[in-house]
Amino acid sequence: MSTSTSTSTESHSTPEPSNFFVVLNQASGTGQGQQIRQWLTAKLAENNQSAEFFSPSQNRDISLAAKDAVTRAIPVKGTVVAVGGDGTINAVCQAVLGTGLKMGVIPGGTFNYFARNVGIPEDPEQAIDALLHAEVKPVQIGLINDRVFLVNASLGLYPKLLEDREAYKQRYGRSRLVALVSAIATLARAHRRFHLSFNSDNTQGELRSVSILVNNNALQLSQIGIEEAEKVEQGKLIAIFAKPRHRLSLYGLLLRGLVSRLGEAEHIDSFALKQMNVSLGRRRKRVKVATDGEIIWMRSPLVFKVAKPALPLLVPAKPVTGQTA
Repeated sequence: MSTSTSTSTESHSTPEPSNFFVVLNQASGTGQGQQIRQWLTAKLAENNQSAEFFSPSQNRDISLAAKDAVTRAIPVKGTVVAVGGDGTINAVCQAVLGTGLKMGVIPGGTFNYFARNVGIPEDPEQAIDALLHAEVKPVQIGLINDRVFLVNASLGLYPKLLEDREAYKQRYGRSRLVALVSAIATLARAHRRFHLSFNSDNTQGELRSVSILVNNNALQLSQIGIEEAEKVEQGKLIAIFAKPRHRLSLYGLLLRGLVSRLGEAEHIDSFALKQMNVSLGRRRKRVKVATDGEIIWMRSPLVFKVAKPALPLLVPAKPVTGQTA
């Protein structure tokens, strides 16, 4: 067993050196981390391959485990694999992007938008089989001030929704119903609009909004009814501005999102972009930003853009039967 100050690391002996460097978040939504580790180790052994596992030590961040995995993978040009939800996958992608290493994913979260969008099965055993018979596909990644987002990045009301949702999950458990109840409770409170100016490829202006969301996931966009979803496959991000006039309008937006008709709402503007600069009002120097469910503070101005180069991701070489969108 090898250890570092930031992670606990273990390797499993097989005739060949490690091919996979696996970042495992045992606290992810499904709680199957240990079982997934056993399944993956057994499957690799059948193929005369092995893995080295990296998990957060106590009071350490998942990003440190991801950096350790990348450091170990670079000399042997290995594959770094993320096991967990979109937040875990985000941390691993942040470490991998730009290194030239390939990345794999075994989803273990609640929604798994990133994995589902590229055809990776949600069932962990199927995902392991797909990983071992995968092909490399360049996958688009979004950036906000050089921080990765796979699904979306947002400021304003949306980060507050995520904060409250996490608090509800801690108290009532992880489920889509808990997320819905949390959203209703959050919208019941007053929310301040903020003034911002923005410019993107062919669009610029000023507005007051309760929330901005920039999305990089065609699956999520389609589910909430945003028409520009297909433009993500054309190398674009999608910006969504919410401009409700009163609290009932917020409930209306939530309802439309649930029935896949958010794009029809009169209080929603959306457009495609490759890069967008957003400046907040003079009094706002910092703002809470959510990237794939993780909340951080960032300084204005905010720059949203498509990352170059794309991420070399291992995806199923052929569609997996029984996989649902």
